[in-house]
Amino acid sequence: MTSQPLISVIVAVYNGDKTLQRCIDSVFNQTYPNKELIVVDGGSTDGTVDILKRYNDKIAYWKSEPDTGIYNAWNKALDHVSGEWIYFLGSDDYLWKNSVFQEMAPHLMKGGSENIKLVYGQVARVTAADEICCVDGNPWDYTWNGIVEDGVCTFTHQGMFHHRSLFETYGKFDESYRIVGDYELLIRAFKEGGDALFVNGLIVAGMQTGGVTANCTNLVKETARARRTHSLKVVTIPWLISYAWAICYPVLNRILGDKNTRSLVNFGKRFVTGLSHKKNVILKQKNQ
Repeated sequence: MTSQPLISVIVAVYNGDKTLQRCIDSVFNQTYPNKELIVVDGGSTDGTVDILKRYNDKIAYWKSEPDTGIYNAWNKALDHVSGEWIYFLGSDDYLWKNSVFQEMAPHLMKGGSENIKLVYGQVARVTAADEICCVDGNPWDYTWNGIVEDGVCTFTHQGMFHHRSLFETYGKFDESYRIVGDYELLIRAFKEGGDALFVNGLIVAGMQTGGVTANCTNLVKETARARRTHSLKVVTIPWLISYAWAICYPVLNRILGDKNTRSLVNFGKRFVTGLSHKKNVILKQKNQ
């Protein structure tokens, strides 16, 4: 593979006129030329559609109609992508710098040549005031362990580039999930193993705290449902600790504020899953 791959960016939005402009601009300002933007709006009643109309000649495809949630919107968008690599960006999130795609392209080319279906970098979680709370993103063995072994969402989809063959092989998102459809898809694709390529030190996007995953209790419950569906152990020590964090999160948020609470939760998740990862590495070494 010698030519730079086409990157299809998918944005799902509903009543997002306060942040959509920044999101779209971060895509169009990329120095990487081989990209396309697809936007699916859930029938917004604010100024979202007006923004989309202004960019009508630059957006590869957009549609505004009622949907049943973010995974329904993403699945609709997947029907219109032309790219070899597919990237999902939240309407209140943004690409971290103008050179993100340019810097990621060599890794996508490497991934494509090695039949790797997932290439990912890091994501900065930011407050509404653009303060960095923490930076998410770890090597694949650590991330895989959290997803499959521990039942903890140790990933952020805003950092991930999916090869189109991943969806051709494993199907689209399960729309019965409201929060963890992306997590369920990763279980489907990587439950039995498989490699992904981690690009350390490259922040792909700024992810604004809040959104649908702010309801931590429902997040943990849906995670449990996804694991039961795929016959994975639900009650693990990291999962139990995640549940405790979910229950405490609203109180901590009121006391410590959004930035400090998110930093604390991120530290706790990294600490617990890190211990679990080390334990599993030791067990594998003993069994070899």
